Amino acid sequence: MKSALVTGANKGIGLEVAKQLAQQGFFVYLGSRNLENGQAAVWQLNALGLTNLEVIQLDVTRPDSIRAARATIGEKTPVLDVLVNNAGISGGAAQSALHATPEQFRAVFETNLFGVAGVTQAFIDLLEKAPQPRIVNVTTAMASLTSYADLDNEQFAYRLPVYQSSKAALNMYTIHLAHALRGTAFKVNAVCPGYTQTDFTGHQGSSTAAEAGQRIVKYALLAADGPTGKFFSEEYFPAPATCPW
Repeated sequence: MKSALVTGANKGIGLEVAKQLAQQGFFVYLGSRNLENGQAAVWQLNALGLTNLEVIQLDVTRPDSIRAARATIGEKTPVLDVLVNNAGISGGAAQSALHATPEQFRAVFETNLFGVAGVTQAFIDLLEKAPQPRIVNVTTAMASLTSYADLDNEQFAYRLPVYQSSKAALNMYTIHLAHALRGTAFKVNAVCPGYTQTDFTGHQGSSTAAEAGQRIVKYALLAADGPTGKFFSEEYFPAPATCPW
């Protein structure tokens, strides 16, 4: 049975991704900062008849937690087929490029960039043993430099400089990770799930969690001839060739 790790999987999009991967036959490790919340999520999926799941305590902002999660999963499986770096925070709705403090930037970058790099590096040895390893970094269309550089476009008037900067950095990390793994069986991509109705958005949005999960899982299941080092935002930029980083 193939295995997958999904970070921030106790609710919202992460939980939906875990559910859909389990439905695809994967054994899924649900990374959750709070173990009790993660266990409740597992029970929720158990009630749907999905038993190929296990919660793993994982706070992506703490190196000791990442190391412990790697040790625990390594005791259970020698191979990890899929890593979905889903855990993320927005930093709150009130953000200003002029007034956001360094502490605000650090807190968001700790989860959205440093956490992704830490988890990826910790689990890369298990991923390397998979025949077709896949890494999906969950990003946002709001991190598109091309789109947000159009200062007069009302479509891009809503701005969260702390959050968007962290995800733009994540996109660049994704490119470099794909480059470092070029010539291997790895596929590494950044995927925007869309404006999704979850706690993260105050349950506002144009996409359901199920739709968002499908967009992410699609790239976790890429065939050997699939793309790598790309940014996909199917809700905002339906044609992949036109997706602006």
